[in-house]
Amino acid sequence: MAEATEKEDRQTKKRLIELAEKSYKENRFTFSGFLGMAETSLLYGAMAEYGSSAFTLWGGYEDSERQIVRFGDPTELGYEEDFPVVCIRIIPLLKKFADELSHRDFLGALMNLGIERDTLGDILVKEREGYVFVHEKMADFICENLTRVRHTSMRCERCEELAEVLKKEPVDKSIVTASSRADSILAKVYQLSRSQSLLLFQEKKVYVNGRLFENNSGILKEGDVVAVRGHGKFIYRGVQYQNKKGKFCIQIGVYV
Repeated sequence: MAEATEKEDRQTKKRLIELAEKSYKENRFTFSGFLGMAETSLLYGAMAEYGSSAFTLWGGYEDSERQIVRFGDPTELGYEEDFPVVCIRIIPLLKKFADELSHRDFLGALMNLGIERDTLGDILVKEREGYVFVHEKMADFICENLTRVRHTSMRCERCEELAEVLKKEPVDKSIVTASSRADSILAKVYQLSRSQSLLLFQEKKVYVNGRLFENNSGILKEGDVVAVRGHGKFIYRGVQYQNKKGKFCIQIGVYV
């Protein structure tokens, strides 16, 4: 299993380096498919191996988790090119009779169309509607063929106005921990035992500012964005004070 994962990681890094080389040699922008957190972390390692290469990440909105990487510098190339990202709004035909739908429901319906995962970005769910970011080459196909999510009949449209949908302000929260180490903070944030928290690092599920973070005893910096696969995401705002018992009162902002 570990060997298979390592092989997949090498293939991902090779593919990203090839895109960077193509951009440089052909003097034009090149784009990847949507990358998950693990693949985005591999991107930084790949570029460290390759050497200096300009790239930008974008998933359709600020703080998106799944993103496309664009290789190339607009200043050096002398032109600009938009990311091939489209937002599709998936709307129940009869909203009052629609199922209570989850992220998994919308993802399952999309994957049942037979499309590749790297053509799909983030999926946001609000008031029984879905907003999915997709590669523009798949937008028309999805709009024409996605007609049902679970038992709910749907219609799709391209979405241009995203301001209200994408307001995902973190909720400020204070936690008290015996240690300011990363594993102690994660344990408190997600109500885990220290051993369960440690396992997240061992299973490579913790990312800080988009990069894999394996040092469970590491100290977070103010402003770090911590994403934990299967649990969620929060902003580390720093230690507020240390109480008389020596425990740390820490401020975070949790995305809900």
